[in-house]
Amino acid sequence: MILVTGAKGLIGRHFCARLRAAGVEHRPFDVKRSPAEDIRNLSAVAEALRGVRGVVHLAAVSRVAWGEREPALCNATNVDALASLLRMCAEGERPWFVFASSREVYGAVDRLPVREEDPLRPLNHYARSKHKGELITQSAAESGLLANICRFSNVFGCPLDHPDRVAMAFAAAAARGGRISVQGPMNTFDFTSVQDAVDGLCRLIEATESGERLPPIHFVSGHGTTLGGLAKMAAGMALKEVIVEEAPARPFDMSQFIGDPTRARSLIGWTVTADLRTEFSRLVAALASEPGPCDAGDRS
Repeated sequence: MILVTGAKGLIGRHFCARLRAAGVEHRPFDVKRSPAEDIRNLSAVAEALRGVRGVVHLAAVSRVAWGEREPALCNATNVDALASLLRMCAEGERPWFVFASSREVYGAVDRLPVREEDPLRPLNHYARSKHKGELITQSAAESGLLANICRFSNVFGCPLDHPDRVAMAFAAAAARGGRISVQGPMNTFDFTSVQDAVDGLCRLIEATESGERLPPIHFVSGHGTTLGGLAKMAAGMALKEVIVEEAPARPFDMSQFIGDPTRARSLIGWTVTADLRTEFSRLVAALASEPGPCDAGDRS
């Protein structure tokens, strides 16, 4: 049995679907399934841990803007609840543990592409909470728990994603018409399809289950796309009229990130297989035929 926290989030829903397809027994845990399944609810977490051989921890306040708006909640969810979860794992049945972090932990970078061993200088509340989460997880690993860390980068590709994620917002405008607000046209990011992200997570779990203790691994394409370029792509695919507007970058956002995928390839055999343009086009088509996106208030 594998416990999956944040099972109804962007990565969690696709990861659980992959587990179901493979016949892997798993236990989803998410506040969207039930208010009781809040990762801060320690009694519910303790019950969910019963009989599990592994934990994939995806639950988090997962948006930079939400962390800025509610820093106390971000810290309680991403740091305090994680510390309690790891303590219960260590004091209980000692399942293996995989912690999902973010490329946000790198902050202002000195070079591109970024490697996992580069300095971590988080710029915002969300990033700092993920950095603290990594330190807590590493401490648990040093104390004997089998725990590994991965970092995701601008994951996209699901029509049920939060509407304020940049790829989702641009694709929704292309599908349904409206305005595309480009906050920092030259800001550059490394986009990863959700299917590639899930594949990386599955490979990391296989390595963890086999007993491998690995350094942090980020799942990145190695290719950068400016927000202005992504907006141009969206406008070129638009099924209805869109208006592209440029705006200043938010002061708490990273401005540049392209990752080096070498470690993921060498340690767990993972590489990106999806093409950004192809996957973005699929997302636009899906949004044109699907109902609206999931609740932007989801904390999974």
